[in-house]
Amino acid sequence: MNTPASTPTLALDTLRDWIGRSESREDQLSATPVAALSATLDREDPVPVPGTALPPLWHWLYFTPLTRHSEIGEDGHAKRGGFLPPVPLPRRMWAGGRLDFLQPLRVGERVTRVSTIKDVTVKEGRSGSLVFVCVRHEFSNAQGLALSEEHDIVYRDAPAPGAPQPAPTPAPRDEQFSREIVPDPVLLFRYSALTFNGHRIHYDRSYVTGVEGYPGLIVHGPLIATLLTDLLRRNLPDAKVQRFSFKAVRPTFDIHPFTVCGKREGQTVTLWGRDHEGWLTMLATAEIA
Repeated sequence: MNTPASTPTLALDTLRDWIGRSESREDQLSATPVAALSATLDREDPVPVPGTALPPLWHWLYFTPLTRHSEIGEDGHAKRGGFLPPVPLPRRMWAGGRLDFLQPLRVGERVTRVSTIKDVTVKEGRSGSLVFVCVRHEFSNAQGLALSEEHDIVYRDAPAPGAPQPAPTPAPRDEQFSREIVPDPVLLFRYSALTFNGHRIHYDRSYVTGVEGYPGLIVHGPLIATLLTDLLRRNLPDAKVQRFSFKAVRPTFDIHPFTVCGKREGQTVTLWGRDHEGWLTMLATAEIA
């Protein structure tokens, strides 16, 4: 009889059949989501109009998952299969990504996104099995390729009671600029709504604590990454982000404030999230011009 930890290894060849699969979607970059995220992040931006350039990572407001309600799983995500491989592990998280900004995407444009499964790998961690799926997205407007993105998704086992937890990493303390964030449920709900993210760990407290066993609502990884680039914009308003990479290190919960931090060295800006206990939650690097 196979243990849960052995299942991904046995199924890996089948999951790797998804490598190379692609899909193409189009979307119109309307102004309302931009104004709504600006309000959500407590910014005083001008009203967006046709031609307004999207700030870094705000393209996540578009091409949102439009899964029919009857096709949603218990966790609020789409049921397994379809474009993404049917990984037989219960928990799915956004682990990180790498982005190259080639030209601005602008309000009013019609944009095409071509998504391709780049890789599927399996690892055994201290808390169980992990399956990583890397998806490459290419966004093109009338001028050609504007943005390329590699999106890392991690699937993992639900940890057994008493399973060892990864040792936390102390966050740096040498930031040049920072901002405290209070991740109240309204902030998390608004970001979920803007990105049409039905994952219950971000808004359903009884589910995230009673079913998944976390102490509170989980702050979206993409929201933290967006707050990091927003911190850069607030402190280096003339900087143009050319490349950005980020990696989620440790979950952040809504039960305590956290801090987003940054430090510039030449044309590289290191950005990170630090929780209320001083642990590193996300690490990112921006290359600017």
